[in-house]
Amino acid sequence: MSLVRLNIKGISYSQTQSGAYALVLSEVDGERTLPIIIGAFEAQSIAIALEKEIKPPRPLTHDLFKTFADRFHIGIKQVIIHKLVDGVFYSSLICEYDKVEEIIDARTSDAIALAIRFNAPIFTFENILDKAGIILKVKDESKLEKSKFKMEDLVADLQDVEEEGEKGAFVEESMEKLQELLEKAVADEDYEMAAKIRDEISKREKK
Repeated sequence: MSLVRLNIKGISYSQTQSGAYALVLSEVDGERTLPIIIGAFEAQSIAIALEKEIKPPRPLTHDLFKTFADRFHIGIKQVIIHKLVDGVFYSSLICEYDKVEEIIDARTSDAIALAIRFNAPIFTFENILDKAGIILKVKDESKLEKSKFKMEDLVADLQDVEEEGEKGAFVEESMEKLQELLEKAVADEDYEMAAKIRDEISKREKK
């Protein structure tokens, strides 16, 4: 299976659910995007890593990991989102120590927070993008830009917010209705909701 390189397109917060965020990744040489639901702490950590001028008073967990790895000459060469099961993305860190590669399992949000800090590329497999990718229209691209929160606001306001989940909200909807809801969620820039609907569709298509 071929690997597809991804860039971080942005992070948007849900207008309806406190503590839920959508990390939007986009393929480098294509139009598909991959929304991934993450918690507030991970969103904050990713935002801080992207916004170089913001320095927390004490190192976050991912910063501590980076310092520890640097001290012992451990590097992260790349991150691979390698599996999608029931709406959950699974990732691996490809690490190197003393010229020996090791593969370490990680939550996707943690893996991406570390990839930014190590300047490591992010990849996924073509079949995962085929299954879970969403193509944004031009107007949706501009809406995503407007829906991005300010990094400073996230750092200041979300220290104690915990990740929340919302499962089974669409189990009684038909596939046709889910497709309509997916299109509406994307059009309304609610990428967190779009990701959840997409995950429900993916689960049904596997059956």
